[in-house]
Amino acid sequence: MTIPEFESALNQWGREQAPFLFLVDFELENLLAWKINEVPDDIWVSIGNFSRGPSLIENPKKIFLTKHPISFSDYETMFELIKERIRFGDSYLANLTIKTKIDLNASLGELFFSSKAKYKLCWENNFLVFSPETFIQIKEKKIFSFPMKGTIDASVANAQQLILSDPKELSEHVTIVDLIRNDLSAVANNITVNRFRYVEKIRTSQNDLFQVSSEIAGDLSDDYARSLGTLLTTLLPAGSVSGAPKKKTTQIIRDAEKENRGYYTGVFGYFDGENMDSAVMIRFIEQHGDAFYYRSGGGITAQSVAEKEYQEAIDKIYVPVY
Repeated sequence: MTIPEFESALNQWGREQAPFLFLVDFELENLLAWKINEVPDDIWVSIGNFSRGPSLIENPKKIFLTKHPISFSDYETMFELIKERIRFGDSYLANLTIKTKIDLNASLGELFFSSKAKYKLCWENNFLVFSPETFIQIKEKKIFSFPMKGTIDASVANAQQLILSDPKELSEHVTIVDLIRNDLSAVANNITVNRFRYVEKIRTSQNDLFQVSSEIAGDLSDDYARSLGTLLTTLLPAGSVSGAPKKKTTQIIRDAEKENRGYYTGVFGYFDGENMDSAVMIRFIEQHGDAFYYRSGGGITAQSVAEKEYQEAIDKIYVPVY
């Protein structure tokens, strides 16, 4: 779908209170949406109380994942390009991501059933996402966003205290909260930060992680469902995986990463006829033939240190199987 076609379809289905599933790439070049009874058989999803896919695979195997990350020197080249543009004042925060070849002993379908995550989507033989991050939720005419910024190995001594007191992490989080507040103000009124920098633990097959998030909310109009498609495209791409200012930073990201992200860091979501839940597509494995690649990254600010950011991107390469 083109952006106008996507907006028109979702606006119509919103008016009809017709349940639908949507899938949008980071570049807004490949937008997909289906009424629930028309979703292709090779797309499996688990989001809130809604799930669809084949029967559960019994006795899933123990999952092993081996990482083959890019060299630090290659990462540093991308990092320094971002930092230079930040020094020039073109960006305050930019999300830099890498593609890591991995070895897996399971198919994407097996991982879909074995993994435990708030949001899961598998497009068979294409990609799998098991995301902990909400894009937006809409409940009873209120819109919520929960941007994630700040990750640390939970086994580190005083890990929560360290990440919450880190000046770089605080600066990054304040920037993204301000960006999301501004984004939501384009579609809602009475924007408030209900919770600022709360910590959640994410369990993985390797080491557990602490993730820092905030909760931002606003009031929608009574007839918001009539313009659901327009609402979504107004908010895209997700601020937490692009940066600030969003338009300029998105171009800087393209210059540094030198390839499209595709559906990685895009958004998928489900509308049940009244409420909506959606996820940012992070924690992402893509398949090319028999090869698997894991996409990961983190936010870069003026205070970022290349070695720490490189390690954070590698630490985020995991499967939530335990």
